[in-house]
Amino acid sequence: MSFRDQAAIAGVGYTPFSRNSGVSTLTLAIDAITNALDDAGLTVDDVDALATHRVGDSTPPWVVAPALGIPEITWYLDQFGGGSVSHAVIGQAAMAVASGAARTVVCYRAINARSEFRMGGTGRDPAPIFDAQYQAPYGHLAPPQQFAIFTRAHMIKYGTTHEQLGQVAVGQRANAVKNPRALKRDPITLDDYLASRWIAEPLRLLDCCLETDGACAIVITSAGRARDLPVRPVLISGAVWGGGDSFFSGQGGDFTVSEAARIAPRLYAMAGAGPEDIDVAELYDCFTYSVIVQLEDYGFCPKGEGGPYAASGATRLDGALPVNTHGGFLSEGYVHGINHVAEAVSQLRGTAGDRQVAGAEVALSTAQPGYVLAGTSALILKADR
Repeated sequence: MSFRDQAAIAGVGYTPFSRNSGVSTLTLAIDAITNALDDAGLTVDDVDALATHRVGDSTPPWVVAPALGIPEITWYLDQFGGGSVSHAVIGQAAMAVASGAARTVVCYRAINARSEFRMGGTGRDPAPIFDAQYQAPYGHLAPPQQFAIFTRAHMIKYGTTHEQLGQVAVGQRANAVKNPRALKRDPITLDDYLASRWIAEPLRLLDCCLETDGACAIVITSAGRARDLPVRPVLISGAVWGGGDSFFSGQGGDFTVSEAARIAPRLYAMAGAGPEDIDVAELYDCFTYSVIVQLEDYGFCPKGEGGPYAASGATRLDGALPVNTHGGFLSEGYVHGINHVAEAVSQLRGTAGDRQVAGAEVALSTAQPGYVLAGTSALILKADR
């Protein structure tokens, strides 16, 4: 069943992003959900479904629901997985609305990823997934270690340079300067990037996303119902997820190709759009390299040319394809995928302030491209007319 344009995003909500929230992930979730419902012009009484995803810390729907005062939810999703499944959560919520299984779904992610449960942190058991047993004996556990391998493979095969990676970081920081919500708002130069310390060669500190405490929530309902609410709805035109090969299975024999290359054709077909139709792209930027590989695998430039494309200025706010207009995970904050969706909504509503892309009507928002978990997910969103 195609559910193109049958569900819409009617509201978005955030908490402040910080390095130490001082509150529980449950409190963060409640605050973000409440703000999203206020944005949509809805109340808790309108909510009959909740959806989230988790690795490490988690605030599940059956805890959030009673804390909100919802006596019963008739549909829920508590998906195991990190950033790779972040957009699948939105897609499955849209499918639930389109099928009639739910009327109003709030998708959320609440995370104390700096003060509480640091990803790849030491002093605890490896994650309860089978792959970890093959990494733990060698001390190879943190995401920068994993993505360093993929980055190096791309450098070797295509000549991608540190300077090209650095232009991703510099460009996204320039966007964050215009974003009052961003954790990092001081401009940086390429020299600043090159002077930042190594984390896992060839990745420097400024290649890596922020560790962030915060939450974000998205309200999804039917397109028809959303049109009766106070704010301009954003249609979910394409929503796909899937995969197969991962880092641990050899990435299909080529580490320079991500799972995004597999799902992109299905995504564009469902939305009835192509790369040439995308006005703004919010690409999962756990590291600068993930932006470069997705520019290629979603068809914005030929394979191997993601580095030169990013360095050309094409991904700046005034470029051919503005990317991560909020500053991305590198500079706004890392809420495990969902704040990319919220930024895409702001762009399509025309409410992004100083970072607004003129005439933005179609947006691509993506999950982690599938290097670690053997899968990925993505959305194409369209402004409703």
